[in-house]
Amino acid sequence: MRFLRAHSILDPILLFSMASLVIHIAIIAYALVHWTGLGFKGASLATSISIWIKLIIFGLFMFFSKHIKWDYTFSFEPFHFHHILTNLKLAMPSAAMVCSEYCAFEILVLLAGLMPNPETSISIIAMSVNTQAIAHVLFSGLSVGVRVAKELTAGNPEGAKHVVAVAFKQTIVLVYVLCLALLNHHIAWAGLFSDSAEIINKFASMVPLLLISFVLEFTQGNLSGVVRGCGWERYAMCIDLAAFYFISIPIAVLVVFKFSLHAQVLWIGLICGLACQTSGLSLLILLTRPWKKLEGSTNSNRESELSA
Repeated sequence: MRFLRAHSILDPILLFSMASLVIHIAIIAYALVHWTGLGFKGASLATSISIWIKLIIFGLFMFFSKHIKWDYTFSFEPFHFHHILTNLKLAMPSAAMVCSEYCAFEILVLLAGLMPNPETSISIIAMSVNTQAIAHVLFSGLSVGVRVAKELTAGNPEGAKHVVAVAFKQTIVLVYVLCLALLNHHIAWAGLFSDSAEIINKFASMVPLLLISFVLEFTQGNLSGVVRGCGWERYAMCIDLAAFYFISIPIAVLVVFKFSLHAQVLWIGLICGLACQTSGLSLLILLTRPWKKLEGSTNSNRESELSA
């Protein structure tokens, strides 16, 4: 999918993703959960099967599409140590950026299980985590990392700035729609997760906190895309680890073990981590000013070409 996005082949991504989603919900997941005795295990198995179907569909498209030309000559060159090491230097920090945030959300669910009423607390936090995860997926679909990298590689800083500006405008509209939808229909949304009136009513108190985390999520999502496009994953990884594991999680642990407050306060710790992450990424971009550096190098190259 990243390869296709890098080549601006977007329509097949949308078509195949929607097709696999419909197949997953309407056929595979429903059949394994309700027509067999697997229960929640059937839901996990259905997810695995659907991901494999999606992989096969995309693989067949990439190998047989007329838009992509492949060189089928097999070579051991990509397996050389220096190639693997170079790839890992880029891949590991980027993976750590994603995993550090995901794990912080899951740790909240574990901490909710240590509270006085663990069943209700886990339900509320798990519903909030899944709601935030869906928002994160929607925001990441507008990620500017690949497009920023393409523009910067082409020596076009103005194009990169335009991409970022457009992405921010799009995500502002998206976050407004999501916040409005959750604010007006949070009871119906909570009813999709549970039929307990107590849990649905307590989830309503999480809505204002979720709206705040939505705003921070869309901001840091775009900033993270800029950081990836500029190749600063190592700096962003340090910011994410500090924000979530030195600020967010300690606050949540303090709430659980020291004050024994409600599960809703756990989300405040997460908001603190998101706020620190957003601030750190903003400072990184403002202090390094990648556009200015690239503009200077581009102008010098043009001057040398003209003098030649």
